[in-house]
Amino acid sequence: MSHKHPVELGEIAGGGLPASRFELPSITPDNAVLKRLEESCSTVLTDVTSRADASRDWWPISIKWAIGGSVPALPAVVAQPASTEEVARIIAVCDEFHIPATTSAGQSGVCGGAVPLFGGVVIDMTAMTGIRDIDDTSLTVRAAAGTFGPPLEKELRRNGFTLGHWPQSFEISTLGGWLACRSAGQYSTRYGKIEDMTRGLEVVMADSTVIHTGFNAPRAAAGPDLNQLFMGSEGTLGVITEARLSIRPVPESSDNRTWIFSNFLDGLEACRMILRRGARPAVMRLYDDTESTLHFKTSNGCALIIYDEADPGLLSWTLQVVDEECASHHGILGDEDLVSQWFEKRNDVSALAPLYKAGIVVDTIEIAASWKNLPGLYNSCMDALKALPDTLYASAHLSHSYNDGACIYMTFAGQPAGNEEAESQGNSELYYNAAWRRTMEAVMGAGATISHHHGIGIQRASYLRTALGPAWPVMENIKNSLDPKGILNPGKLGFSSYICATPWP
Repeated sequence: MSHKHPVELGEIAGGGLPASRFELPSITPDNAVLKRLEESCSTVLTDVTSRADASRDWWPISIKWAIGGSVPALPAVVAQPASTEEVARIIAVCDEFHIPATTSAGQSGVCGGAVPLFGGVVIDMTAMTGIRDIDDTSLTVRAAAGTFGPPLEKELRRNGFTLGHWPQSFEISTLGGWLACRSAGQYSTRYGKIEDMTRGLEVVMADSTVIHTGFNAPRAAAGPDLNQLFMGSEGTLGVITEARLSIRPVPESSDNRTWIFSNFLDGLEACRMILRRGARPAVMRLYDDTESTLHFKTSNGCALIIYDEADPGLLSWTLQVVDEECASHHGILGDEDLVSQWFEKRNDVSALAPLYKAGIVVDTIEIAASWKNLPGLYNSCMDALKALPDTLYASAHLSHSYNDGACIYMTFAGQPAGNEEAESQGNSELYYNAAWRRTMEAVMGAGATISHHHGIGIQRASYLRTALGPAWPVMENIKNSLDPKGILNPGKLGFSSYICATPWP
């Protein structure tokens, strides 16, 4: 006898999902599909704890579910494949029985991309780990998608190399997650983003076919770049199982600077000119006055944190350019201890849990725009957030820069008014969705991108169609062609919802 787990999605994520009720199956020991999965994969978990742990990521909505003891999107099974062949066999079963398959690993995403909205199978990639090969002549590495950041970088450094990819989630995220969401590391100005480092992928398709993208070469003019098709697809077009990436020798020297500006816009202009002259400091982060006060206890302006690592000659020239441009844009040389403070706290998110438990809504929104539009967009986004009556805090910093523009990373916090009963009626969600909606409207109005490196998941799904405009049908056609049954991570990227054609079990 089978049992059904009812799931009420409701109006969440800014209206991105319609209020619907789905019946998700729980598994019984004699279930035929379960037996097929167990024959296909070395580890299959059906206990409630494992399934509940696989049901959420760091999306604030799912964190609230966890704090409240709620599991609105419980998968029926957690499969932990140990090889690409096992991934292919799992996908073959899901394809045959029309079962949703959500790929997961470190679950560090903040947009709900790893939440198994339609139940089914969660494919936990964390058993597929390790470096397969290092080519120290061509400076490339092959690694399994489930490899976490620390062991990957540790092994590279043991051999004298670095990937140079340091996302804030470095300790708890995996290579596959970086690829699936097009992640950006904190040293991106020097080393590039994950898509700049990727030379080839191994991917299991929705029909269980295993393909390899890229060539054994730095680039190719052999049709569109299929690497880019799967990076950023968040598991909706295929399951990435392995990647070949470019690496670099560990740099010989490093140094840093801190500059203080009286206003954020002067700092932006200094950063623009640094890039314009060809300098590429690994870290170039400009904090507005609100964040400078919070993080560095400065009370006299906006802090610009510079860190670079390179050959001594290149390092010296880069910092010379930084100093010249900052001085010419009214900057004042600051305390270098601020850089040390940044390194100590850069991945610390411990302050979030007490805020969530206190009923304070906290989230971050990272967008990117051209240098021409950034000053106005920064002001309009801050105005939109601060105009909400329940907003307690709104700030931003520049985190990743390019010749033609940069990423603005915003943080907001709010505490909706009302008693406990009002809170239970969804005041926090109303505020949360309003903050996102107003910010996204400002971003799309400026023609900027709605996500720089956090991805789309559930949270931004309702905005992607509008953001892409006439290009949206192209995205849908790609999805329908590569995953005609809609089994791969359904409900994400704004694609049409999965409809279970074959009841299971």
